[in-house]
Amino acid sequence: MKFTLFCQNPYAFGIMEPIMQVLKDKGYDYLWFLTPNLSGKFPFPEEPHTFDLEELTSYKSDAILCPGNEVPHYLRGVKVQIFHGLAGEKKGHFRIRHYFDLYLTQGPYFTRRFNRLKRKHKNFEVIETGWPKLDIYGKESEKYQQEKEALLEKHQASKMVLYAPTFSPSLTSAPHLLTEVERLAENKDYLILIKFHDLMAPEVIALYKALASKTDNIVVEEEPNIVKFLLMADIMISDTSSVVYEFLLLNKPVITYKNNSETILWDNATEYSGLVEKAAANLERDEYKDQRLKVIENYHPYNDGNSSLRMVEAIEDYIEENGVPERRKLPFLRRRKMNRMFKRKKKRFRNNG
Repeated sequence: MKFTLFCQNPYAFGIMEPIMQVLKDKGYDYLWFLTPNLSGKFPFPEEPHTFDLEELTSYKSDAILCPGNEVPHYLRGVKVQIFHGLAGEKKGHFRIRHYFDLYLTQGPYFTRRFNRLKRKHKNFEVIETGWPKLDIYGKESEKYQQEKEALLEKHQASKMVLYAPTFSPSLTSAPHLLTEVERLAENKDYLILIKFHDLMAPEVIALYKALASKTDNIVVEEEPNIVKFLLMADIMISDTSSVVYEFLLLNKPVITYKNNSETILWDNATEYSGLVEKAAANLERDEYKDQRLKVIENYHPYNDGNSSLRMVEAIEDYIEENGVPERRKLPFLRRRKMNRMFKRKKKRFRNNG
């Protein structure tokens, strides 16, 4: 079988790397497809990859795995939505765009919602597998423990605090919490790591880098994959970001600002204040621990590290039953959008490692 790992944003690399490992173990052929904005950012340059849609068309995949929202309808292969996060309250998370044949869901909360949509639209299948990015939670949860201890010792701190805001201008806390983060850093027991979304406004990043340059215990991290920092941190600060759920699944406390989730099972502030007090309270008392278990049960109950394997096996079973489609049927306006979004180019190139 032949698989395409379809990437439009840098966050896709961390999501699909565990799937790539499963494909290697099974001996399947695979090709990473990267949109032009990812030039110079691909972390696996020795792996087979291309930026050329014409080459991808010629590759004739059996399955195309997408963490994003779009995929060209005219490509051969089962088009598989594997999702780029766990924030079901985000606008568009449950929007059916009719590009996908198969939705592989992260947990019961998502499965129930997509099964209702399946009954309505009747043009895709839904299988619950867990989410590949979190396989590391089950297999290598202590992977960065020594690095954490070294960082804490270097900064003479005892707790690691991660600030990971979303980028959306209407949802992000970043422009509003600069002073609060500065106050939090007055406690030298805290090492504060700041990890911005790939699409965060450059002017906001510049403000925090300026703060970090004059504050010994604040570090703005540039490494693309946030999982490393999720595993290391003792507590996280965020807003309305899917990374909130990724951190809660590690059974550690979270503080959010103006989160718009329908059901909030953690410490959420409705004003941009009180961070110092909230951090201390959550680290010392952790009053939301029991409620976090409800998030784990509904959003991602899998802790065996085998979600990627379940995904590949689900695709194998789907193809055995349904075959491989040559293209996806779409209404005219959707087809036109895809043709404009993914323009075909004459130049061909592929790096086979």
